[in-house]
Amino acid sequence: MNRENKRRTFEKGYYKSHPCDERFTCRHCGRLVTPDCAGTRHRNHCPNCLTSLHVDTTPGDRAADCGGRMEPIAVWVKRGGEWAILHRCSRCGKISANRVAADDNPMKLMSIAMGPLTQPPFPLERIEEMTRLMGGDGRME
Repeated sequence: MNRENKRRTFEKGYYKSHPCDERFTCRHCGRLVTPDCAGTRHRNHCPNCLTSLHVDTTPGDRAADCGGRMEPIAVWVKRGGEWAILHRCSRCGKISANRVAADDNPMKLMSIAMGPLTQPPFPLERIEEMTRLMGGDGRME
């Protein structure tokens, strides 16, 4: 079902109160995505590559006209310990959060979570110098 037909078929806010039980093919990795095993009634990203599409202005409204690919850029932990994925639209730059689903790729989630540690905003070679400047002896043993 294409996007235009969806708008005509379902009234505004339909997905806020109804489960999103449609299958779709991920535009990034090509995997067939089904809502089964997601652990949620609202599947909105691929469990393999964690990529989504920019279709909502507010969750479930399907009102965004952008349609760009929402790439996973980070994870954050909500109150109570629940993880969420931060997505950034490759077309317009909008950032939004989506709950982690039960069947999401754990290696991809950990890779995203470790990103800032593997790519710090300073050269790793400067750690000893920075430690010395902060009052430490600068040795890395």
